[in-house]
Amino acid sequence: MTARKLLDAAERRGCAHLVLVDPDRTTAPRAAELARECEAAGADGILFGSSTPLENDPAPVMRALRENYRGPIVLFPGSAEQVRADVDAVLFLSLLSGRDPRYLIEEQVAAAPRLLAAGVEAIPTAYLLVGSDEGGSVALVTGTRPLPIEPASDVVAHAQAAACLGFTLAYLEAGSGASAPLPASLVRRVADAAPIALVVGGGIRTPDQAAALAAAGARFLVTGTVHEEGLAVRPFTEAIHLPAPVLS
Repeated sequence: MTARKLLDAAERRGCAHLVLVDPDRTTAPRAAELARECEAAGADGILFGSSTPLENDPAPVMRALRENYRGPIVLFPGSAEQVRADVDAVLFLSLLSGRDPRYLIEEQVAAAPRLLAAGVEAIPTAYLLVGSDEGGSVALVTGTRPLPIEPASDVVAHAQAAACLGFTLAYLEAGSGASAPLPASLVRRVADAAPIALVVGGGIRTPDQAAALAAAGARFLVTGTVHEEGLAVRPFTEAIHLPAPVLS
C-alpha cells in the first residue's frame, strides 16, 4: 500500500519529502526534468494536482513523470473532477479547517465511487488551511478562512479531531506560494499534542526552513513553487532526511 510505504519512509528517514507538480503550471519537458531530479535526489514521492479547476490536459505531464520517476505518484486533487486512475494513491482530503459541507463531505461523496471503481488507494487526509487571512488559491476556491496561527490551540484541536476521526494524515497548509512557511513552533505544538502524522506545505523556500520544520515534528514536507522557479530538489531532500547510517 502506498500509504504504508510513505509512512515507512518517513519513519526511516525522519521526514519524507514530497514534491508537488501542478499540471497547469508545469510543461511536460519541465515535468520530465523535475521527475529525474526527484529520482536522483531520493525524494519520497510526487504529489500531482491543482487546487483550481484544470485548464490544460494533464496527461502529458503525468506521462513525463511516470517515464522518469519510479517512486509513488499521489493525486492531490482540488475536486472530485480531478480523480484519475493512473496514480498510485490519492490524498482523500477533507477540509476540516472550513465549515462548507461541499469540502467536508460532498466532494468526497462524488469522488468515492470513482476511486473504488478504479481501484485507487485513498489516503484519508485532514486538510487544515493555516496562516494568513488570504490563504492562497485554496481559500479563494473554497471560500474558507485559514485557522489562525495564534492561538495555536485552535490548530492543535483540529489536528486532534483528525486523529480521533481516524485520518491517516493531517496536512497543515500555509497556502500555495505563501511568502513564508508555518512557524516551526506551531508544528512542534501540533506534533506533540496530536497522535497523527503531519504533512506541512506552503511557503517553504529554503533547505534551512525545511530542516527546521522536520526537526519540529513534520513527518512529510511538501515543496512545489520553489521548483517551478528553478530551485533544485536535492538540497531540500538532503536537509530533511536523516543521515544514512555508517556501515562498519
